[in-house]
Amino acid sequence: MLRCLIVDDNASFLEAAATLLKREGVTVAGVASSTEDALRRAQELEPDVVLVDIRLGSESGLDLARRLAETDGDTTVILISSHPEAEFADLIAETQAAGFVPKTELSAAAIRRLVNAPRET
Repeated sequence: MLRCLIVDDNASFLEAAATLLKREGVTVAGVASSTEDALRRAQELEPDVVLVDIRLGSESGLDLARRLAETDGDTTVILISSHPEAEFADLIAETQAAGFVPKTELSAAAIRRLVNAPRET
């Protein structure tokens, strides 16, 4: 079973996403709303997957994704946003994230698809 950490600065989204993913069989190990909190929680919880909002208030989810990928090669980082992927395509490509999922399409199936996809090195 996948263990997931969700990182987003929107409390109502965190709650809705956690509820949805739990219902679909994903273990939500924890949530975080800032870069510092996310890095600490990722180290504590050792999740299989970290979902990171591209815009974390005044912080950059893209920077957080890079830092998470550098610190733990076993954790899959997936970027999420309420904005279309096309707005961030070049920036997403520069991170080591496994991919991108629009918040409106977030599901256990979308996460598993990216986790199980072959990684480019």
